[in-house]
Amino acid sequence: MSIFSEEEVQSIKQRFGIVGNSNLLNHAIQVAMQVAPTDMSVLITGESGSGKESFSKIIHHLSARKHGQFIAVNTGAIPEGTIDSELFGHEKGSFTGASEARKGYFEVTDGGTIFLDEIGEMPLGTQARLLRVLENGEFIRVGSSKVQKTNVRVVAATNVNLVKAVEKGDFREDLYYRLNTVPIFVPPLRERGRDSLLLFRKFAADFSDKYHMTPVSLDPSAQEVLLKYRFPGNIRQLRNMVEQVSVLEMNRKIDAETLKKYIPKEAPNLPSVIRHNNEPENERTSFDNMSERDLLYKVLFEMRRDMTEMKGMIMELMRGKGSATPSTAPAASTSSNLPMLGTGYPSSPSPSNYNAEPSSGYSNKVEPEEHSSLLYSEEEDEIDTYDLTTVEDISHETEPDESLSIEKTEKDLIIKALRKNNNKRRYAAQDLGISERTLYRKIKQYEIDQ
Repeated sequence: MSIFSEEEVQSIKQRFGIVGNSNLLNHAIQVAMQVAPTDMSVLITGESGSGKESFSKIIHHLSARKHGQFIAVNTGAIPEGTIDSELFGHEKGSFTGASEARKGYFEVTDGGTIFLDEIGEMPLGTQARLLRVLENGEFIRVGSSKVQKTNVRVVAATNVNLVKAVEKGDFREDLYYRLNTVPIFVPPLRERGRDSLLLFRKFAADFSDKYHMTPVSLDPSAQEVLLKYRFPGNIRQLRNMVEQVSVLEMNRKIDAETLKKYIPKEAPNLPSVIRHNNEPENERTSFDNMSERDLLYKVLFEMRRDMTEMKGMIMELMRGKGSATPSTAPAASTSSNLPMLGTGYPSSPSPSNYNAEPSSGYSNKVEPEEHSSLLYSEEEDEIDTYDLTTVEDISHETEPDESLSIEKTEKDLIIKALRKNNNKRRYAAQDLGISERTLYRKIKQYEIDQ
C-alpha cells in the first residue's frame, strides 16, 4: 500500500507536467517521491522518449538540495575526447584549445543534483572517474594533479540494458551497483493503457494555444486506432504526431482514416534470423539479446551462408551428382517485423490538468517436399536434364561475388539517415538507434562529407 495519497500523487503530476493514470506510472512516481528526501543514487530506466528526465526533476525538487543547482547532461551526446573535461573541468593548457581553466559540471553543481542521461554510452575511462566521485566525492580536473571535493547527488538514466552491457564489458560492474541503489522503471507508452488518449488531448490543447486554433479531437474510431498503435518513439512520437494533425487538418474532429495517415506503416518484411538444430540452445540468438545493428549483421551473414549452400546444392544437382536432402537444404526464413526507430522532437511538457479519463517469431524449417517443387520438374519425378558442358562454362563466368561489406552497409545507412534529416546528427542518430556521440565517431571513421 502506498504511503502517499492519490491527491499527493496528482499534485506532483500537475507540478511536473506528467499526464497519465496507469498503475505503472503511478508506482514510478511514488518511488521517486519516497526516495527524494534521501541522498541515495537513483538509476532511472526506460525506453527513449518515455519521460525519464521528469522523474529526475521530481527527485531534485522534493529533496533537501532543491535550492541547489540542477543540471541535466546527455553523456551520449558528448564526444569521447571531451567528456572528461565537460564533467570534471580542465586546467589552462591541458590540451589544444584549452586557453583558460574551466569548471566541470560536478564542480558547478556542488550541493545540488546532476542528471546523467544515457549513462550506458559513457566511456569506460570516464566511468572509473565517476565511480570515484560517487564513492569519495573526489575528482581531478583534466591536466591537474590536485584532488578536489564535491557534494553532488547523481541521478542517472539509460534506455539500454546495463546488465547485458556489464556482461559484454561495456559497463563497469561496480559502477552499475553503485548507481542502481534505487531503481525506477518508467513504462513505455504502449504499456500505459488509455494514457495515450489523455496525452493526445493535452498536446492538442498545447498546440491550440501555440497556433491560435481550435484544438483537434478524436472520434471513437480514431481513439481505437490510437490505442492499438504501439508508439516505438513513446511520448515524443505522440507529441510530434499531434502537432502535425493540429497544423495540417482543416477538420478538427479526427476520424480513424484521417489519423492513420499520420501513423507510420508497419516495418517492411525482412529475413528473420535462422535457428539451426545443431546450434546449442545457450548460443541461439534471440531478438531480445540483439540490437538492431547486430540483427542486421546476423541477417547478412545468414543470407551469405544460405546462398553458398544453395548454390553448391544446385550445382551438384545440375551435374547429376546428387539430390536435395533435408540435411543439405537450407531452412527458409519467414518474415520478421523489426521495431521501428522512433523519431520526433523532444517534448518539454508543462504543468497541466489532463489526468482525467476521457469518454516474434523464428522461422519454421521448410519440409523437403517444399523444396522439391524447385528442384524437380512439375510433371515427372526425375531431375531435369541439362547440357553439362554449358553448365560448366556458365558456372565459371557468372559465379557471384560472395563478399558482403559490413562497413559499406553501415556507411550507406549513415549517409541515408543524414540526407533524410538534412545533415542534422541528432535526428539521424535517433533514426539509426545510436547515440549522437557514436554517430559522430562513425562519420569520422568513414570520412563522410556532410
